[in-house]
Amino acid sequence: MNKSTIKLLDVVAVTVDLPEYNLYRGQVGTVVELLAGGAAFEVEFSDASGGLRLRNGRTYESVGLRPKQIMVLHFEAASPDSVPQMMPA
Repeated sequence: MNKSTIKLLDVVAVTVDLPEYNLYRGQVGTVVELLAGGAAFEVEFSDASGGLRLRNGRTYESVGLRPKQIMVLHFEAASPDSVPQMMPA
C-alpha cells in the first residue's frame, strides 16, 4: 500500500493478524491520525453502533500501524476503465 493513498478518516481493514492488540485480518477501523509524516497511521477500532447488535460505538483499540498492515476500503463502484484486466496464463 502506497502511503500517499491513505488519508485522515479513511476506512481501512487490517491485512495481517495482530494478536497482541486482539486485532485480526479483515477487522475494520478508521484512520484518526497521521504519524511520522504519513509513514504510519493511528487507526481506531470501534464496536458497532446500531444494526442488529446494539452496542455503544465505543473504541476498543487504537493503534499505530504501517501502510503495509492496512488497506483502504472503497464504498463506490470502480469505473470499468480503472479496473486492471486479467492477463491469460
